[in-house]
Amino acid sequence: MQTVERNEIFDLAFRFVTETQESIFLTGKAGTGKTTFLKYLKEHCSKNIIVAAPTGVAAINAGGVTLHSLFQLPFHPFLPTSSAKTELLSKIRYNKQRLHLLRKMELLVIDEISMVRCDVMDAIDTILRSVRYQHHVPFGGVQLLLIGDLFQLPPVAQNQEWSILQEYYQSSFFFDSLVIKEQMPLLIELNKIYRQKEQSFVELLN
Repeated sequence: MQTVERNEIFDLAFRFVTETQESIFLTGKAGTGKTTFLKYLKEHCSKNIIVAAPTGVAAINAGGVTLHSLFQLPFHPFLPTSSAKTELLSKIRYNKQRLHLLRKMELLVIDEISMVRCDVMDAIDTILRSVRYQHHVPFGGVQLLLIGDLFQLPPVAQNQEWSILQEYYQSSFFFDSLVIKEQMPLLIELNKIYRQKEQSFVELLN
């Protein structure tokens, strides 16, 4: 693993992800090693992993794909109602390879989770429950690793979109999605600054 030394929390997080089915929210301030952790995990985890992110830039940085391309998500707000779920599932056209990928997936990593809107999480949950035939289990039984810093970029919710969503959600953040409230992930905070040793730079980042 790179030149960065691991610490107890890094190792604990790795063991939780690789040795349990617990969904994890891995957070930490800038420079604490979130990107390093993801790279290390991809190299050393034996589970079937898919890495995704909310934007193209974030997906490239994480070495993954965008959530919208992976799940063919709509670009309009998703409402957590029976009729909206039926409509969402009726419009999805996955080929055999995509279905196989989603059914074999054991771990879904979402990087830059601070930018993911609450309704997107519920849309992903709806899709995974359906394609994996596990309708009563959050995310169809897929383990989640959510990586990000809530003090970084927030979700994008235009006034018009939020006026629709606020009837169902307390905020636009991912943790106010109905599925995350149903199954709260374990919170692990990386609190060791890796990126720079200079104290002044660390303080600036924080």
